[in-house]
Amino acid sequence: MTVAVDGAAPKSAAKARRGPLERLRQSWQKHWYAYAMVAPIVVVLGVLVLYPLVQGFYYTLTDANSLNSARTIGANHIAATYDFVGLHNYADILWGPTAWDRFWSHFIWTIVWTVACVTLHYVIGLSLALLLNQKLRGRTFYRMMLILPWAVPTFVTVFSWRLMLSDSGIVNSVLGTFHLPQPQWLEEPLFQQLAAILVNTWVGVPFMMVSLLGGLQTIPAELYEAAEMDGASAWQRFRHVTLPGLRPVSATVVLLGIIWTFNQFVIIFLLFGNGGAPDAQILVTWAYRLGFGQQPRDFAQSATYGVLLLSILIVFTSFYRRWLARNEQV
Repeated sequence: MTVAVDGAAPKSAAKARRGPLERLRQSWQKHWYAYAMVAPIVVVLGVLVLYPLVQGFYYTLTDANSLNSARTIGANHIAATYDFVGLHNYADILWGPTAWDRFWSHFIWTIVWTVACVTLHYVIGLSLALLLNQKLRGRTFYRMMLILPWAVPTFVTVFSWRLMLSDSGIVNSVLGTFHLPQPQWLEEPLFQQLAAILVNTWVGVPFMMVSLLGGLQTIPAELYEAAEMDGASAWQRFRHVTLPGLRPVSATVVLLGIIWTFNQFVIIFLLFGNGGAPDAQILVTWAYRLGFGQQPRDFAQSATYGVLLLSILIVFTSFYRRWLARNEQV
């Protein structure tokens, strides 16, 4: 017994002393096929995501724009002349003399836009999912019709809404028929924001509806039967059976909805055009305007907005996941 234990100790000690290179070599010998399959994806992600991210972060530390960046005109190559400025771009955007007009006003509107759109997506999507989860005639037809806004290309949907919301569009025509005010949806700042929320809600509800409908169909029917036998009302069954059963799906789709809506570029850009409706511009469209929609194009400031956006979403996602984990433990 003593000899066996003494002989086993050096082997375990040697195993504990293996360095990272040795562990990497053994992992390669054991899982070389998995590494070979993953390698092309890693290379593509590195080229398309990691390299632009690193280069963009470097631009935030400079004063690069379209006038001092390296460029080629005909046969002549002009070298870059921008300077390293450190964290000046971050300080200028967050605390500069025009920080409210250039960042904070758009940041507050982006938060309002995200909260309003995701709330409407979830409430309307859940209501439609509950309706389609019932046994009613023509349910398949209703599902197909309600999913159409998601199936139609986004640019077609946005341009259609742009025509309907114009001064002589169908929306104002219907309002005029009932002798109601006919606002300038695409010209007045407040109604521009309302129009943006309306169009994004129309586009985003079908995804939420389909996701929540799938979650509803995974809830066992026995739970509803037991609750009904216990005398639970429809509201009590919804509160104590449906909502807890949808919690995993809801957590995922709400997080995805917040990230997608926070970075929703297409709807704002197509609905108002490049540079239009400054009060309705969210952070991502404002960053695009700085980098590509003006002259000279301010690459440094635009990249700084991108890094700030990424930082905000990383911090929010971390707190959101911790909040969900804490609620699951309660």
